[in-house]
Amino acid sequence: MDFSYSPRTRDLLGKLESFMDEYVYPAERVFDAQIAANDNPHEQPQVMRDMQVKARESGLWNLFMTHDGLGAGLTNLEYAPLAEVVGRSIIGNEAINCSAPDTGNMEILAMYGSEKQRQQWLKPLLDCTIRSAFAMTEPAVASSDATNITSTIVRDGDEYVLNGRKWYTSGILDPDCKLIIFMGKSDPQAPTYRQQSMILVPRDTPGIEVLRDLPMFGFRDRLGHGEVQFTDVRVPAENMLGAEGDGFAIAQGRLGPGRMHYAMRAIGMAERALDMMCQRSLERIAFGGPLADRGVVREWIARSRIEIDQIRLLVLKSAWLIDNYGNAAARSEVAAIKVAAMEVAHTVVDRAVQTYGAAGVSDDTVLARLYAITRALQIADGPNEVHLRTIARLELKKHK
Repeated sequence: MDFSYSPRTRDLLGKLESFMDEYVYPAERVFDAQIAANDNPHEQPQVMRDMQVKARESGLWNLFMTHDGLGAGLTNLEYAPLAEVVGRSIIGNEAINCSAPDTGNMEILAMYGSEKQRQQWLKPLLDCTIRSAFAMTEPAVASSDATNITSTIVRDGDEYVLNGRKWYTSGILDPDCKLIIFMGKSDPQAPTYRQQSMILVPRDTPGIEVLRDLPMFGFRDRLGHGEVQFTDVRVPAENMLGAEGDGFAIAQGRLGPGRMHYAMRAIGMAERALDMMCQRSLERIAFGGPLADRGVVREWIARSRIEIDQIRLLVLKSAWLIDNYGNAAARSEVAAIKVAAMEVAHTVVDRAVQTYGAAGVSDDTVLARLYAITRALQIADGPNEVHLRTIARLELKKHK
């Protein structure tokens, strides 16, 4: 494996690092202040709209999209170090139109959408003139097993009728959200993995009710994590994504690259936390000397460096496998990085919080929010235990 960056990555990396220093990091507090000042806290702040204009002008746009002709045309391996850099800031992904849930929704529209669906929904998502939501998880069942889903998609003439309750439907409270991708059971009598379908639902369709916005560890996301009731929601039959029964396969196609992106960005979160830990330990004086002179703090720093570099190597290997052999060949590695990257990022952030003391648990630094995000992402897109189960099953299969 060649560890050197491609010329495209080197060029984009320089531009992206400059973009982050000049626009993104200085905008973090402005972003929060503008959200607090908006009548609707889910409305996109003007500072973000301004950054997106600069990102497009700089050629830093849709870098995640690996499908030819739709994004920057990068491979997963080329995108990985870029995702790491942008992951250092909570608002970085949105600034370059590489934020969930839109990234995953754009990918499945590119892979499974009809030409009409791509023109209607994918093109404006790539242009960031609209946003989208993904409605899969349900409060009444263990949605880590997608076969448990109870929401229904029933054919009625030229339409489908949708019923069910979803939650953590990220993005649905954004006023710019115009599309919901809804997963439900279309044929409960079909084989287990052919019972589910996905369908495209315009946000303004009658019968969609947002019951509440769900915080995570007390933090409310700008896009919103909605609990949503779908009651007799009618959409045209042509809105089916792929064919009836393709829902489970589409979900796997969406979640695999999504887990890769989460892991890439987690490295950036960990790197920022490590930088902050080092800076704090050199500047903070306690018991007659800087914290950096304490053996326990030095061990935190050393272990953090080792763990981050280990995860980066595993992420790059996973990206290389997907690029060269497809998602199926990297199933074990992708499951591994989803577990390991989040655990490492959370551990490093936790050490940084401890180094900062009271300031680490306040809103004066980004650490408290990183702590919440890295913990929540050990559940999102499948809890760690599900991925460990996958890895163990694949490992045991070698010995049967």
